[in-house]
Amino acid sequence: MHLNHIDSGSGAPVILLHGLFGSARNFGTIQRALAARFRVIAMDARNHGASPHAPGMRYPDLAADVADTMDALRISRAAVIGHSMGGKTAMALALTAPDRVGRLLVADIAPVAYQHENQSVAGAMRAIPLRPGLTRAEAEAALADAVPVPALRTFLVQNLQFGAQPCWRIGLEQIAAAIPDLEGWEAPPGTYNGPTLFVTGAESNYVLPERRPAIRASFPAARFVSIKNAGHWLHADNPSGFLSVAEAFLHDWTA
Repeated sequence: MHLNHIDSGSGAPVILLHGLFGSARNFGTIQRALAARFRVIAMDARNHGASPHAPGMRYPDLAADVADTMDALRISRAAVIGHSMGGKTAMALALTAPDRVGRLLVADIAPVAYQHENQSVAGAMRAIPLRPGLTRAEAEAALADAVPVPALRTFLVQNLQFGAQPCWRIGLEQIAAAIPDLEGWEAPPGTYNGPTLFVTGAESNYVLPERRPAIRASFPAARFVSIKNAGHWLHADNPSGFLSVAEAFLHDWTA
């Protein structure tokens, strides 16, 4: 599958992979800054943004989508940065096609299974009445019980297209069906021995110290950095801090 993407800058390629219910545009600030030195490609995952919709969202499938899109763009090898779901996709790509990944930055996720409230969030999104005249405020209000954080409701509703007949831009049915796979993790065989950095938000509990043995089992060269004043959405909570870490990690990257 060829993914929709935003391509900017020139130089050694850097690929950006977003999290669940997000899109390539989530990395806008980071992409614009990195594009001063690199060719930066932010991709919409399948069923997200403007990418095609299709059933099946196991991480090897998502990684294969990235590799297919790299082929279409004539990119043989890239530095890959992924957040949350995108971080797991990036890890799967590094493990299944290590020659395609020059270096790997994983933002606030570990190669383990998680249990979150994504299924109830997806259910609440599916329950929004997509009637003519639906307003953004009404859509956000319909999510209030399942999604108590206003900023997250606003983020989710960005996936709605309003107008005469509101509809979801994303493949919501496919995503909802895939939540167990997206929250899970089946480690591909082998290891990725290239430069690897796990970046966490200091206020997040997604990558606790006890996760490090599992990380190093698949990524022996892994290093760890924590960003102050940031939670799970670290590149949005502290973009300057995240950018500083990413630029340092990429400073000598050449394809």
